[in-house]
Parts: sequence; structure tokens; C-alpha cells
Amino acid sequence: MLGIERLSAWYGEAQVLRDVSLTVGEGEVVTLVGRNGAGKSTLLRCVMGLHAGQRGAVRLLGADVARMPPHRRARLGIGWVPDDRGAYATLSVAENLTLPPSVGPRPWSLEQVYDAFPALRARRGFAASKLSGGEQQMLALARVLRMGARLLLCDEPTEGLSPLLVAGVGEILRRAKEHGVTVLLVEQNLHFATTVADRHYLLAEGRVAQALDNSEVRQRERELLAYLGI
Repeated sequence: MLGIERLSAWYGEAQVLRDVSLTVGEGEVVTLVGRNGAGKSTLLRCVMGLHAGQRGAVRLLGADVARMPPHRRARLGIGWVPDDRGAYATLSVAENLTLPPSVGPRPWSLEQVYDAFPALRARRGFAASKLSGGEQQMLALARVLRMGARLLLCDEPTEGLSPLLVAGVGEILRRAKEHGVTVLLVEQNLHFATTVADRHYLLAEGRVAQALDNSEVRQRERELLAYLGI
């Protein structure tokens, strides 16, 4: 689904990513882990086309999209869920879900969204600003799926959530995977990552330091937590 080849990125003269190469297979959930400042969020922004200072190839199903603007990538099925969730605060849940157009190849119907996210059905008339943090995260994920994303880019979806809500986000991601959605996820919660992801890339100083499967993460959890400073 996604292939990144020798991707480098800068903020001014400061280089953040250094020749990053990785792949995400169709239907996989893959996480990016690393210390703050390792370049994880920047990598997602590069895939979405939101970071101008980059060099390298970003391939979606083999086609290089690195020179495409974000709206064209969205039409091809790349969906972006930022860490601030990006809801329209004064609009209702239903308006947040129906305002963006269906642009990807596999848009969910509103009924499919409500079936997958029953809490949003119950609160469809509520303003987004009145939702809890977990409900806002549900809304951010649901909106991108309704638009037709087949590759979902999620930046720290569990940050600041209670353990119960973290479990709910995990269920949402597993349900998206069951619907054929591919996920690239920035996540600091290693335990959560091993419950939802197939593989993991450890970023360090802007490079891919290691590629790990779930068994390796579990065996080295203490070492990795110490490295990440968690």
C-alpha cells in the first residue's frame, strides 16, 4: 500500500528525517515509535503532503505521489487524523461527518459510520466541542473513514485518554482493519501498539533504527521503554 524510499525532510536548515525507507502492506497496521523529536509526526505529514521541505519517494500502490498536493492524495485515499483531532468545534457530529466530501475509493456511508461508532449516533446532534476527548477521537477517525480513506495516518490517537478510552480506540482501529483499511500510526504507548499493530518501526535521530515485530517488542519492552524515556 505505502512505500517510502530515502525520504529526507528539513525545517529550515535543520534536518529531521534522514533517508527513511519503509513499507506498509495493504491491510496492515504499522506503528512508528521513537523519542520526541525523532521525526515520527513529520514523516506522517510528508506522506500527506503537508510538509514542503522534503526529498525522496512516497509511493501509494506503486505510484509516486511525492509531488502531489494534499487534496490529490486525499482523493487517492490517504486520510489524515492529526494529534489535535481537527474537529469543527461549533458544528454537530452529523455536520462534521457530512460536510467533507467523499473523495476516496471506498467511502463509508453515514449508516456504516454510526454502526461502527454507536456513541456518535447517540451524540449526532451534539456540537463537537461538547464531546469528550475519546468521542472527539472517534469523530476524527470516523470522518476520515467516511471520506473513503484506504490508508489512514494517525498521529498519537491515544494521547491524553483514559485506559478505557484507549481500549476503545484500539477497537476502532481493529474494526477499520477488518474493513480493509491500512493504518500507519504514531504511538508512544508500546503496550497499546502491540495490541493493534502487525509491525513497528523504531525511529531515532530521523532514521529507521530498527524494524520490530510484536514478539520482539514484548521481549524487549523494558529496554524500549527506557530508551523512549517512558
